[in-house]
Amino acid sequence: MTPVEFMAVVFAISIAAGVFGSILGLGGGIIVVPALSLWLGVDIRYAIGASIVSVIATSSGAGAAYIKDHMVNIRVGMFLELATTLGALAGAFFAGVITGRWLYLAFGAVLVYTALAMWRRRETTGTEGIRRDRLADALALHASYFDQATGRRSDYRVRRTGFGAGLSTMAGVLSGLLGIGGGIIKVPVMSISMGIPIKVATATSTFMIGVTAAASAGVYFARGDIDPFIAGPTAVGVLCGSLLGARIAGRLKSSTLRAAFAAVLLLVAFQMLRKGLHP
Repeated sequence: MTPVEFMAVVFAISIAAGVFGSILGLGGGIIVVPALSLWLGVDIRYAIGASIVSVIATSSGAGAAYIKDHMVNIRVGMFLELATTLGALAGAFFAGVITGRWLYLAFGAVLVYTALAMWRRRETTGTEGIRRDRLADALALHASYFDQATGRRSDYRVRRTGFGAGLSTMAGVLSGLLGIGGGIIKVPVMSISMGIPIKVATATSTFMIGVTAAASAGVYFARGDIDPFIAGPTAVGVLCGSLLGARIAGRLKSSTLRAAFAAVLLLVAFQMLRKGLHP
C-alpha cells in the first residue's frame, strides 16, 4: 500500500469513526484504535496517539453542535471533567510502562463490561420517586432536554453525584491509557448511575472528551507516540464524521442508541481480546 493509499484508507475509516463516535459519545477512538492496529498493522502506541488527537477533533466538532441544540448538560460536564482530567494524566503516564498485549486485554475487558451494562439499561423519564442528591441540588445539575425523536421535552434529576465523580476518574485513567476519550465509561456512568438520559449523556460525553484527551496528548507527544502521518488524516476524517453524526443523533430513539452502543462495543471487544490472547 502506497503512502497516499494508506492516508486515503485512514481518512475513510476516520469519517466512519467520527460518525459513530459523536452519536455514541465515544470520541471515535473506539473504532480508530482497533482499525489502525488490527486492520492496518499500525503499532498500538501510535494508534492510541492518533486516537487521542482524533478525540479532540470529535469534541471540537460534534460538541459545539450538541451545545447549539441544548443537548449538553454543561454543569455536569464541567463537574465530572475535573475528576476525569486528573485520571487522564495518570493513565497517559502508565501507558508508557504497560506492554502492548496488556493494553489490548484491558481495552477488551472494559468494552465487554460497558456493553453488558448498557444492554441491560432501561430509560426512565420524569423526576418523581428520585432520591434527592444534596450535591446535585447545590450545583444545580438538574435540567431538561428536547427529544427530537419523540417531540417532547423531558425533565431529569441528577443523582449519586459523588459516585459518578469517582467513576469519572477511572474513565480518565482509561482515556489516557487507551486513547479512547473515556466515553465508554462516562456514558454508562451518567446514564446508569446518575440517572441522566442517554441522549444527554452521549452529548455531554462528547463535550467532555476533548478536554480529557488534551490533558494526556502532551504526554504522548513528548514521548514520540504521535505520528503526524497517521494522526493528520485521522483527525480530519474524524472531525468531518463527527459533524455528520451530531446531526443524526438527535433523530434516533434512545433504545436504538443503547443497542448500537452495545453492539459496537462487543464487536470491538472480541477483536481486541483475541489480539491480546494471541499476539
